[in-house]
Amino acid sequence: MPLVNMKKANKAASKAPGKSFSVRVQTMDAELEFANIENKAYGKELFELVCKTIGLRETWYFGLQFVDSKDYIAWLKFDKKVLDQDVSKEAPVTFTFLAKFYPEDVTEELIQEITQHLFFLQVKQSILNMDIYCPPEASVLLASYAVQATYGDYDESTYKPNMLASEDLLPQRVIDQYQMTPEMWEERIKTWYADQRGMSRSEAEMEYLKIAQDLEMYGINYFQIKNKKNSDLWLGVSATGLNIFERDNRLIPKVLFPWNEIKNISFKDKRFVIKPIEKKAPDFIFYAPKLRINKLILELCVGNHELFMRRRKPDPMEIQQMKAQAQEEKRRKLAERQRYAKEKQLKEEALREKEELKRRLCQVQDDVRLAQESLMKSEETAELLAEKARIAEEEAALLTQKASEAESENSRIRMSIIKTEEQKVMMELRARDAEMIATRLLDDSEQRAQEAEKLKEELRQARLAERLAKEKLLEVSRGSVNIDSLYGMGRMPSDLATHLTLTSGDYGPNESSTEASCDLLANTDMVSLSLELEKEKVEYTEKSRSLQEHLRELKSEIEVLKKEDVDNMFDRLHDLHRQTTGQDKYSTLRAASSNTTRSRVTLFEEL
Repeated sequence: MPLVNMKKANKAASKAPGKSFSVRVQTMDAELEFANIENKAYGKELFELVCKTIGLRETWYFGLQFVDSKDYIAWLKFDKKVLDQDVSKEAPVTFTFLAKFYPEDVTEELIQEITQHLFFLQVKQSILNMDIYCPPEASVLLASYAVQATYGDYDESTYKPNMLASEDLLPQRVIDQYQMTPEMWEERIKTWYADQRGMSRSEAEMEYLKIAQDLEMYGINYFQIKNKKNSDLWLGVSATGLNIFERDNRLIPKVLFPWNEIKNISFKDKRFVIKPIEKKAPDFIFYAPKLRINKLILELCVGNHELFMRRRKPDPMEIQQMKAQAQEEKRRKLAERQRYAKEKQLKEEALREKEELKRRLCQVQDDVRLAQESLMKSEETAELLAEKARIAEEEAALLTQKASEAESENSRIRMSIIKTEEQKVMMELRARDAEMIATRLLDDSEQRAQEAEKLKEELRQARLAERLAKEKLLEVSRGSVNIDSLYGMGRMPSDLATHLTLTSGDYGPNESSTEASCDLLANTDMVSLSLELEKEKVEYTEKSRSLQEHLRELKSEIEVLKKEDVDNMFDRLHDLHRQTTGQDKYSTLRAASSNTTRSRVTLFEEL
């Protein structure tokens, strides 16, 4: 984790007289060190210094947690000096900066991105540590949002197998339940991850929290208690009220006491008393194992009740300004993302156009090459035919000359006087032979003449083809120039390259104190608050049918790979409750709080 040295922030403190001490604060994603903190510094001063350092304004959800001298979890009290509390005396004094209280609706209440980020990291860690139960199929969906928040959009070209193998994405309980390799889990997470394309980090973290807040154990601080029958039970302190759970079932509350029905809470030693507003209702009494536990329960009750009441009042000016600034920041980032997306789209279109121009240029170059080859062949053919025609003409002329000579010889023979009959016969034979030779030579001469005419015609056709080839080459050359001008010699345009006030005493009593009390709601406030609650009636918003269908499909797909010998108690309780009642977290809470206060107290005492 990054280490932040706060010497500059404490420069003024270092000049102050008196002794000082150093502090180390561990947040969910950083480690802060503060030197020279004055010994007289109050808890509030240290807390405000941490909040200022990390830029947090929604401070009311958070606190500084530490382990006291008896190894109990405690929260730093703001109204007391740091060193007067049961903190470690070894330097540096170590604290953990955590969310102490949870919102009822993350979408409506969490304003700053830093607040959302800190809640996301803490809730994610609680799910992975199995402090919050999460069904296997929902674990895969949440893991996909966590990956989107970490890596951004899924890119198939850069994604590498086993890229998520080193990430801590699923609870070990889920991994141990199924006969699935890390590659099989990664494939299922990747499928969901690809669907989150376009989400920013803050949007992905908010979607994670919106799903996580619907988990039954989200936002509940559990404490072991006993009732009057000495039954082992769990007390759950949450943003909406106090929940009572049976020892073996921390998912489904048996009894619920909303904050608006509680008038006063107090404890004396290990005995904790809750006084309902309903006058005839008996007090709700339970017993904690240690006095320190009761002090912590009271502290959490008071803080949760304050936030419960504040949510039901108009936002103060500071909150209104924060919300306006947050909305303006969201609009600015949205416009920036849209501009970036548009530039990216233009760049992709320019690259596609460039590739298309390259392809067309290659095609034109191929056409030019083919045309040149065709022209060369045409020229060679024309030259060959011209040579053949010349030879044929010479042969025809020679045969004509021979025919003429034969005819002259024949005439001369006929005109000669044959003295003897024998010579006459011989001469006739010779004349006949000469005539046959002359006839044959004449026929050959005509044939050669025809061949010469044919060769002349072929020569004419070859020259015509040569002319056409030259015209096509000229046309292709003109087309190449146009393409080059359109392509811009390989250069692209430069612009494409880119409630009520609590009446309370000391709700954080000294260690020597054995009792404390806090009035949460006056009788006169009951009617107005009940009317306000009646108006808002917190209703559970059902997730989209598509999401539910995908979760059911994933559950069915991995169910066949579930190990038979591995059975988890929370899975059994979760599935049994959904199958038998069909209820979700919010309908269960409404059902648990629908009874009268008297009946709820009676039910608690009978557990």
